[in-house]
Amino acid sequence: MKKRIVIALGGNALGNNLKEQMMAVKGTARAIADLIEDGHDVVISHGNGPQVGMIKRALEAGEKSEARTPFIPLSVCVAMSQGYIGYDLQNSLREELLNRGIDRGVVSIISQTIVDENDPAFQNPSKPIGGFVTGEEAKRLEREAGYVMKEDSGRGWRRMAASPMPVDIVEKDVVKALLNEGQIVVAAGGGGIPVIVQGNHLKGAAAVVDKDFASCLLARLIDADTFIILTAVEKVSINFRRENERQLDRMTVDEAEEYIRQGHFAPGSMLPKVEAAALFARSKPGRVSLITLLEKARDGIQGKTGTSIFTPN
Repeated sequence: MKKRIVIALGGNALGNNLKEQMMAVKGTARAIADLIEDGHDVVISHGNGPQVGMIKRALEAGEKSEARTPFIPLSVCVAMSQGYIGYDLQNSLREELLNRGIDRGVVSIISQTIVDENDPAFQNPSKPIGGFVTGEEAKRLEREAGYVMKEDSGRGWRRMAASPMPVDIVEKDVVKALLNEGQIVVAAGGGGIPVIVQGNHLKGAAAVVDKDFASCLLARLIDADTFIILTAVEKVSINFRRENERQLDRMTVDEAEEYIRQGHFAPGSMLPKVEAAALFARSKPGRVSLITLLEKARDGIQGKTGTSIFTPN
């Protein structure tokens, strides 16, 4: 049965530089083309944690060089990351579809996500962006650039940005119109460019919106049937990496929320994915979320693998 699907692709899955990204999107394109070949309408969203950090660091280096590159705010860096990630995704997906004899348009939209300027997240930056640095480098960045730096899972230090909850997607009606015309859409990349409403003006915010929550919101706004979050594991587990670890094939929304309360999912890792998946599944009867590996997305839609989250009838 034909479904309207929103796929949230992690930024880390796209590599740490342009060469790695171009290689990674080829595999991504094959997996997404499988779903399109099966007759589904697809919207692709993606993370940008490594990419937006790379852009920001490059521009900051330019500020200090003889070129005297002007200061570029974080919201503009998010827009830049949307552009170049979307460019690679749409071209690779177009090529893969044409190789299969499928003539469908693929378009990337520079997308804006409305956030609340009074969101408490602005007072507690928690979203890691950019690459890892040493403790010494972290102290220098805190001192010279005013960044909030935190140690991340024993792998090094990373800059933390505010991560407010998404309130609305400005371009939602454009996405729906394109879908209704049979186009494949890349939207809300990197969680969308965070903006604050000031009358008719949209002001860029110094923040990065979580792509899982932004993708969840987009899926609800365009009335998707299925929300797929792609991650590094085939199925969600409770008691992860313990002797009694158990993989989950299916969870009701109530079960997912109980596992969240019990602390089974790590913040900054699986927790926001399960939270966003449960939020989508609860939003309307019949909606289903799926968490799985990229290469298992087609099997997951067919109910063969992955972890499905749903509201019982």
